[in-house]
Amino acid sequence: MARALALAREAAAAGEVPVGAVVVKDGAVIAEGHNAPRTLKDPTAHAELLAIRRASEALGSERLEGCELWVTLEPCAMCAGAIAHARIARLYYAASDPKGGAVEHGARVFEQKQTLHRPEVYSGMGEAEAAGLLRDFFAARR
Repeated sequence: MARALALAREAAAAGEVPVGAVVVKDGAVIAEGHNAPRTLKDPTAHAELLAIRRASEALGSERLEGCELWVTLEPCAMCAGAIAHARIARLYYAASDPKGGAVEHGARVFEQKQTLHRPEVYSGMGEAEAAGLLRDFFAARR
């Protein structure tokens, strides 16, 4: 989670919402990303999607079986769908997102019977730091 938090700080420095994500396989980081929708002019350029795309390239497969995704904020519905399609084994996220999250809030994507793959989900690691980054980022813009 430390690397994901560092990526979130990089996103904030670039003017992006501070979210970072890392894909780990067999204990090694194989891909990472931070939010970049404004930079890339791409509404799908969330940290999770960028990390998943890069991990798929690194492994040469659209299935990331046996991989873990570490992210600083509860994934939205789009990212939760991608996590399911990629067959991520375990999802770790820091801060909950009552407004836009779709794991323990909102759509609760992994609880839907139509979801073909459900990762193990763990939350709260690094929560205070991740929430602080987000709070500070948005406070500076109000």
